[in-house]
Amino acid sequence: MVAAGSRPDQSSDGVTSSIQVFYEGNVQGIGFRYSVRQIAKGFDVTGSIRNLRDGRVELLALGEEEEVRAFLEAIGQSELRAHIKKHSEAPLPNPPAYRGFEIRHE
Repeated sequence: MVAAGSRPDQSSDGVTSSIQVFYEGNVQGIGFRYSVRQIAKGFDVTGSIRNLRDGRVELLALGEEEEVRAFLEAIGQSELRAHIKKHSEAPLPNPPAYRGFEIRHE
């Protein structure tokens, strides 16, 4: 087992990835954050999701690049896709440390 914040000596050919995604559309008040947290349980990712005042939802996801990509793809293929009008992604250069995947209320 590898301690949080350290790198394993042998990587499973994974590159650590941290990404910020903004979802737009009918993404608030429908259980979007809770559904994403449930999807996250099936992947080896950490991060958070929160509603923004402008009606968007912000997702921060960290993990091996393949795992993060598979997680984002699972969100896009879930029942949530009907509520997503647009999404944008950007690398997150200095991601916060997370233990698990959490819904932020702020």
